[in-house]
Amino acid sequence: MSGILDLLNSDLGKTIIRGVSNQTNQPQNKTQDVLTMALPVLMQAMKRNASTPQGAEGLLGALKGKHDGSILDNLGGLFGGGIDSNVLEDGGKILGHVLGNKQQNVQNALSQKSGMDAGSIAQILKVAAPILMGVLGKQTRQQQVSSPSGIEGLLGGLLKGNSPQQEQSFLESILDADGDGSVIDDVAGMVLGGNKKKGGLAGLLGGLFGGK
Repeated sequence: MSGILDLLNSDLGKTIIRGVSNQTNQPQNKTQDVLTMALPVLMQAMKRNASTPQGAEGLLGALKGKHDGSILDNLGGLFGGGIDSNVLEDGGKILGHVLGNKQQNVQNALSQKSGMDAGSIAQILKVAAPILMGVLGKQTRQQQVSSPSGIEGLLGGLLKGNSPQQEQSFLESILDADGDGSVIDDVAGMVLGGNKKKGGLAGLLGGLFGGK
């Protein structure tokens, strides 16, 4: 299975990057940088939520219902003329559910690392969240996932499938650096330079994003 970051290099991914870039009036290369950092973080947060039976059932229900992948069938229509406010509102709800009270931390961390203002980061995440759910919904349908353990496995596979190896190392470095079980705290702390292990991650981030 290919990883979630491989998606951004596909034709679908380029359409998403271009559309999100136009929607937020940000350069495509910076938009891609933000999405490259943000998507694995969102997926890992979803995976943690799905590690409980209740969380997994909730996610599975959403992927079989509203977020079944149909949003991907007409991305041209989605991005043409600006994204519908209902989609942005939905994105905000997804982020609130997935990230909880860590949402601001994540946005600030991505802003610091990418050099983009936090308001634009928030907009990118709101647009990206429903599309990411659509990608997961499509995968759920194609692989006929129907159990909580299946959805956790699907998320894990999309994270592990990332290539090249440096991206996997980047993910492993941010997942739980201080062992407290909170990926979001680790991302915010390490990207902003507040974690004692930041040196290793800083090098990986520099490699991923051209030494910024």
